[in-house]
Amino acid sequence: MKPLNPLRISGREVLPIVEGGKGVSVSNGESSGAWAAAGGIGTFSGVNADSYDANGVAIPQIYHGRTRRERHEELIAYAIAGGVTQAKIAHERSNGNGRMHVNVLWEMGGAERILHGILEGAKGLVHGVTCGAGMPYRLAELCARYGVFYYPIVSSARAFNALWKRAYNRFPEWLGGVVYEDPWLAGGHNGLSNVEDPLKPEDPYPRVRQLREAMAGFGLDHIPIVMAGGVWWLSEWEHWLDNPELGPIAFQFGTRPLLTQESPISPAWKQKLLTLEKGDVYLNRFSPTGFYSSAVRNPFLRHLQERSERQVAYQTEAVADHDCEFPFGKRGRHVFLTHHDKKSADAWVAQGYTEAMKTPDNTLIFVTPEDSNQIVTDQIECMGCLSHCAFSNWAQNEEGSTGRKADPRSFCIQKTLQNIAHSGDVDHQLMFAGNRAYRFRDDPFYANGFIPTVGQLVDRISTGR
Repeated sequence: MKPLNPLRISGREVLPIVEGGKGVSVSNGESSGAWAAAGGIGTFSGVNADSYDANGVAIPQIYHGRTRRERHEELIAYAIAGGVTQAKIAHERSNGNGRMHVNVLWEMGGAERILHGILEGAKGLVHGVTCGAGMPYRLAELCARYGVFYYPIVSSARAFNALWKRAYNRFPEWLGGVVYEDPWLAGGHNGLSNVEDPLKPEDPYPRVRQLREAMAGFGLDHIPIVMAGGVWWLSEWEHWLDNPELGPIAFQFGTRPLLTQESPISPAWKQKLLTLEKGDVYLNRFSPTGFYSSAVRNPFLRHLQERSERQVAYQTEAVADHDCEFPFGKRGRHVFLTHHDKKSADAWVAQGYTEAMKTPDNTLIFVTPEDSNQIVTDQIECMGCLSHCAFSNWAQNEEGSTGRKADPRSFCIQKTLQNIAHSGDVDHQLMFAGNRAYRFRDDPFYANGFIPTVGQLVDRISTGR
């Protein structure tokens, strides 16, 4: 393979190998600090990161507020304290090597306040901010205030074009790089647009070339692009290195750092990664954010799939073929279904799915009483972890609401991500993963269940394999 030449990123020459940030305690100071110590760019998550007590035990994020807005304030306080804690750990573990970035989601609840709090509380310890999941127009201004570089995450040249023209052109000196996150290959939430088919992945090369052309038009030929999603062996991407069409390129690894000794995920999660097969990771649209996301097809996701499959459209009055009366709820309210859907609804009720729950799209889903109670409880206990949430109908506005019905087809994302991060339950929680996670199973590097240190992994990646 061609030599992997260092790039100047966030003010220092480093290996062009980036640890992708993974939220809610999964990318922490231990793993990101080790990545930077190995000469790359470590990234800890600023999304509800852990703080610790005097014994080094993670402090549970328990909410006492009576209202969503009160709990939202508690969440922001937890997030800032956790982010500062992880920044300090990462700085210590890095031994002054590499660079340290923090990753935040623009659509997370209180994103700007949390980022302000972390950068203020960890001054000099954070060199860059990566940010996606939305259009973070204010990112550049915020980072410039603290003298740190910003790295917007985009999935198309069009998105960067909009960001640059509206806001980033005023802070060009702090643009450290642009992360191209492939919407078909990257793990977690992905930026698929409404005109892109989740079942028809596109080759990332022409999309990144278009991004470089757009950047060149703004005089940004020298700014690195970070390729994120689907990168496993760099030998498979050798034609991207020293390529004048693409310019300076770095590569981001989000899934592979999960399977390291420093990774904080549970042993059960690590073992699960070693057994995945092709097709076990897929794009779905159950997230309360409204974005597509890439996750392992485990019982948790299958449960959501089945829940949505038990779904029929209804009318509040008899209209056309919606002429079959159907009672539901404790008050025995009536809606009208088609003859075919009435037969399906009766069958689901007979199977024990006796609770019909309304969705914002004038449909009913059928669930068990236990599921119905859990859904309602989770919606009531919402703490505003997103700027707007389809599941609970929370929104970060004066009304505190999206103005739509809460959607029982979704789930509390904060709850499940906290659960998987702090327990060994990998079957009944959401497990994000990149499209190529199945390669752990057959990669000889992981033979006989070998789990490397971060340093060993970075060394391995640097060889091309």
